[in-house]
Amino acid sequence: MPISITAVIVTLNEESNIGRCLDSLSGVVDEVIVLDSFSSDTTAVICQAKGVKFFQKQWEGYSASKNNANNLATMDYILSIDADEALSDELKHSIIEQKKNPLFQAYSFNRLTNYCGQWIHYCGWYPDKKVRLFKKGDAAWVGEIHEELVFKATTYVKNLKGDLLHYSFPTIASHIQTLNSFSEIAAKSDFSRKKCPNFLVHILLNPPFTFLKKYILQKGFLDGYYGFIICTISGFANFIKYSKLNELWKKQELK
Repeated sequence: MPISITAVIVTLNEESNIGRCLDSLSGVVDEVIVLDSFSSDTTAVICQAKGVKFFQKQWEGYSASKNNANNLATMDYILSIDADEALSDELKHSIIEQKKNPLFQAYSFNRLTNYCGQWIHYCGWYPDKKVRLFKKGDAAWVGEIHEELVFKATTYVKNLKGDLLHYSFPTIASHIQTLNSFSEIAAKSDFSRKKCPNFLVHILLNPPFTFLKKYILQKGFLDGYYGFIICTISGFANFIKYSKLNELWKKQELK
């Protein structure tokens, strides 16, 4: 039996991305829900011009906001997609074929990331398999950052052909800015769970190990200049996260 799909997107100041994302959904989904966190740019104008169902609610974190948006969906299945993502032509075809006679309750896609204008095929970034199409009511998002979809019961997932195109960081500066924000959240999360960093293991050895793993073992060198940049920043990200975590513990000791 054919199914219907609601595409669900959460947004905050995504005027540079949302139009491309919405255009890629045309002819594939039956409904588009955008839950916006009161963007100050033209995100709302773009969405309304493209005829989506547009709602606004204060930001409550990645998982909570996505779950709130999922609750607004009215179709059989939910396609969860970020504003900086888009469906490739091959993935569009795969989804349309599954709509005719779905045999699974959930589907995953390989995500291909564009970094500073270059598609990244190594560095541990591809294939970045994501479960994004699932039966409404079967799952919920959990986690503060790098949120994960958790199903209520054992679910078999089929991986569809085609890529979910991810337009991540247009500049190195934007990557560093996100690193700073995410490392802050991660450090506070680890601190709340009483995780204490070891200077030798986490701060001294982990960053270079992360770089070597991504650059050598995961063949980041094949992505050229930007592969080197990505692997370097990945190691630096761990250094910053554990340094911030260590700082939180030192402040605790002074109280």
